[in-house]
Amino acid sequence: MGETVKDMFAAIAGRYDRLNSVLSLGLHHYWRRRTVTASGLRRSATILDLCSGTADLALAFAGRDGRVVATDFCDAMLARGRCKAARHRAPIAFALADAQRLPFRDASFDAVSVAFGLRNVGCLATALGEMYRVLRPGGVAVVLEFGQPQGAVFGPLYRFYSRYLLPRLGGWLSGHSEAYAYLPRTAAVFPAGVRFMQAMREQNFTDIQARPLTGGVVYIYRAVRPDRGD
Repeated sequence: MGETVKDMFAAIAGRYDRLNSVLSLGLHHYWRRRTVTASGLRRSATILDLCSGTADLALAFAGRDGRVVATDFCDAMLARGRCKAARHRAPIAFALADAQRLPFRDASFDAVSVAFGLRNVGCLATALGEMYRVLRPGGVAVVLEFGQPQGAVFGPLYRFYSRYLLPRLGGWLSGHSEAYAYLPRTAAVFPAGVRFMQAMREQNFTDIQARPLTGGVVYIYRAVRPDRGD
């Protein structure tokens, strides 16, 4: 499954940013800005951005005078991120890495972030465990991921959009219909809200918070590696 997903992202890398803006109605930039704010990080923090793709969240963090390392397992996506970072003169280091096997020492970072990536990993528990491992005691994990909106009106409308319209529009614009059938399918089954909070709790994170945005279309999660010997 991992190689299949990697090939899929490589195939859509060139149009990924444009499609994000079209399919989210431009909201994805707002969601990332809110994620940076919700992190509560000091400006000098060292940040590891997992599943960074074309580096939008890494770029949002890069304006804070700290050190940002962006990683992804798909080099074609990272190549787009490198170009964007160079264009913006953003001081981001890039590394090819799988979120489930991070090539970093224990307790290396003040914060670990990830946007719209954990639903694509093979084992969520393993990726969360790796996030915990590379965080310093007292460090922050911040996750931006899709939810499943509820409500008598908005919930059904959103499910209709994500199940029927988004795959067709994404497939048409990208020329890769399989990718834009896969992506909303993974979003629909991701353990959002209290279920994801429980998954973080099982990896020993504490002070876990979940903040829904845009009616629950996405959630921002913030959690802490406790500042104690463990």
